[in-house]
Amino acid sequence: MTIYAIGDIHGHLDLLRRAHDAVEADRARRGNPDAKLIHIGDLVDRGPDSAGVIEYMVGLQGTDARTRILRGNHDHMLLEFLNGTPKSASPRGTFDYLSRNIGGRSTLESYGLNPGQSDRALLEAAASAVPATHRAFLDALPFSHSEGECLFVHAGIRPGVPLGEQDPLDLIWIRDEFLIDVTDHGPLIVHGHTPAERVEHWGNRLNLDSGAAYGGPVSAVAIEGREAFLLTETGRDRVRIY
Repeated sequence: MTIYAIGDIHGHLDLLRRAHDAVEADRARRGNPDAKLIHIGDLVDRGPDSAGVIEYMVGLQGTDARTRILRGNHDHMLLEFLNGTPKSASPRGTFDYLSRNIGGRSTLESYGLNPGQSDRALLEAAASAVPATHRAFLDALPFSHSEGECLFVHAGIRPGVPLGEQDPLDLIWIRDEFLIDVTDHGPLIVHGHTPAERVEHWGNRLNLDSGAAYGGPVSAVAIEGREAFLLTETGRDRVRIY
């Protein structure tokens, strides 16, 4: 079985399209047109066209039954902001969606709003600027997806907690406790959230966040069993286990 997966996007529609082109090329080469494609979240923030990314994904999800799209912490924060909660609570503390390090103002700018407005003005304007279809799409995004030998989540899992009892907020926010854990979690945990220079395979987890938010690419991989292959313009490049 081949499963395709795409890492963090952060408002880069052009990079997302390139990643999808790489998946389609591999499907054609390998003769597996029905293989699933999982997106592990963080569609929005920091990049120039979060609105375009969501519109593209809404269309894709509505027309392509092979596609699964998960919720990232940035998607979750945007939804909470649209619901009138500008600050999001997480296991790591509280995050202000409009603070510079989150990148929410660039998302609102992609919807035609002036990012220099006051926080209250942006909160009020966003209610009418973001289409209801986009809000419904964000609200329906799941926190995890199981396929083959993999569990797909945005950030990771809390070690030692049964998979069926995980806190959804951990699945989109966790970092250190998960990243330093070397035990076998059962399925291979495929995640993003923590940027790296390239896709990383650590045996028990596969990190797909290659730093699109900071000038890196949006990475696409093919997964077969617990092996992963980075999709490039020239074909597959096996991701070696550290």
